[in-house]
Parts: sequence; structure tokens; C-alpha cells
Amino acid sequence: LSCVTFPLPILFPQQSGLYEYKIFGGLPDCSPKLCADVYMDLDFRKQWDQYVKELYEKTYDGEKVIYWEVKYPFPLSNRDYVYIRERREMDIDGRKIWVVLAQSVSVPQCPEKPGIIRVKSYKQSVAIESDGKTGSKVYMYYFDNPGGMIPSWLVNWAAKSGVPAFLKDMQKACFNYSK
Repeated sequence: LSCVTFPLPILFPQQSGLYEYKIFGGLPDCSPKLCADVYMDLDFRKQWDQYVKELYEKTYDGEKVIYWEVKYPFPLSNRDYVYIRERREMDIDGRKIWVVLAQSVSVPQCPEKPGIIRVKSYKQSVAIESDGKTGSKVYMYYFDNPGGMIPSWLVNWAAKSGVPAFLKDMQKACFNYSK
């Protein structure tokens, strides 16, 4: 499993400390459909993702919107996200690929909460396909602007430990998932 961070010098000055994350990895013994199911199941995620404070989906003006509050380490304020997402199964030259796209949206019915920093710029793309055996190959692109001052130790932790740990947790979740 490898996780690589790329600074965003074009969109933001590098001293802003903003990064986009591109992750290539494998989840052995987790089929692509199972991975996608686990990834999409918000109620189940509350059970296995230790950083979820609050997570739910509601429909506003006919559109399904997700609210997600993420626990940040003390003394930092928690962050929350309001976003839409879409899942598609694609067939490309006989290769079946599960794709999940997510992007932040502004919804008046989901106002900012005091003491929590709203992440207004968030984008994620996930592609999952078979590794040719019993597992999956996973590609993830992730960017957000967490707002406020994020110390470099937290950015480094996210890149080196947090994201790989998330994928390991997700692999465990796949083993425990039955629906």
C-alpha cells in the first residue's frame, strides 16, 4: 500500500500547506463490489471509522446531501463537510470498475455550526477494480481545504499514517460487513 502527497503549486501558493492526495493501493481478499458497498454505507462507517463524529444523508430540494463531522485531535477544532456523491459501475473494455465521486456543496438547510470549521472545498474520486484474484486495486484522489491553521505534523501524519490506516480499517470493515 502506498500513499503519495503532491503539493498544489498551481492552484494555491505552496506555503498554504494545502495538499492533494493520490493513493494507489490494494485490498486483498475484498472484492471490488464489496469495497464499494462498504465505502457507500454511511451507517456502517459510523461503526468502523473512529474519526466520524456525525454522519448522515438527507434530501434537500430533491438532492441527496451528506453531512459529515470529523473529529480532529485536541486542540484543533473539528471539521464538517456537506457534499454530494455518486456511485457508478462502469464497463471499460470488459474491465468492471466501480467509481465513486464526491464534491462539496453549499446547502442553506445545513448551516455552519459554532466551534466547527466548515470545509467548503472538498473533492474525492475513488476507482476500484479487481486485482485479478480475490481482491481489489484502489485508486483514490482526495483534496480538501481544511481551513484554519493545520500544523505540518498533522499533514505529515495524514500522509504517512492516517490514509494508509484508513485503508487498513476499511479492509477490516470489508471482512465484518454482511448485508
